[in-house]
Amino acid sequence: MTQMDTTADATTDTTAETTADTATADTATAASGGSEGSDGLLAPVPDEDGAPFFAYAARGELRVQSCADCGEPRFPPRPCCPHCQSFDCLWKKVSGRGRIWSYVLPHPPLLPAYAAQAPYNVVLVELTDAPRIRLVGNLVATADAALNSVPPERIRIGAPVKAAFHATDGGLTVVRWLLERP
Repeated sequence: MTQMDTTADATTDTTAETTADTATADTATAASGGSEGSDGLLAPVPDEDGAPFFAYAARGELRVQSCADCGEPRFPPRPCCPHCQSFDCLWKKVSGRGRIWSYVLPHPPLLPAYAAQAPYNVVLVELTDAPRIRLVGNLVATADAALNSVPPERIRIGAPVKAAFHATDGGLTVVRWLLERP
């Protein structure tokens, strides 16, 4: 699989290919997180295909896997393009902007760490740059705020949001969402 680092540069609009050593180091860094942190919250466990997503998030970048041949974005990350069956992929940087497509307010019974923060939200965000891509996360007041930092009555379908990056206790960085207009 070819992994390329696609960065939009306003002056040169260039595409730079990452080296195998850098990709391996990023994957190893991202793969070291996961499971339950000391705060009791669950964290994703990255697989080989998804590890670059978390490595870029740790650098404060939201990137989406795309096919190197047909250009179609895909999420969740996977080895083969569902459109053209190519195994070559790129990780394209996106703006981190989107809109709330759906949300839920979980109710008990909950794991103890989540019950302590209820009511909290889980949002599904449709990306502005890739409207068929939707990411799950939490709408929060700041990247490191508690899951219940945004009152449920402030959440609206279609509300514009932007990505924020939160380092979990396990060392993994996850994407959270902030309202564009707080």
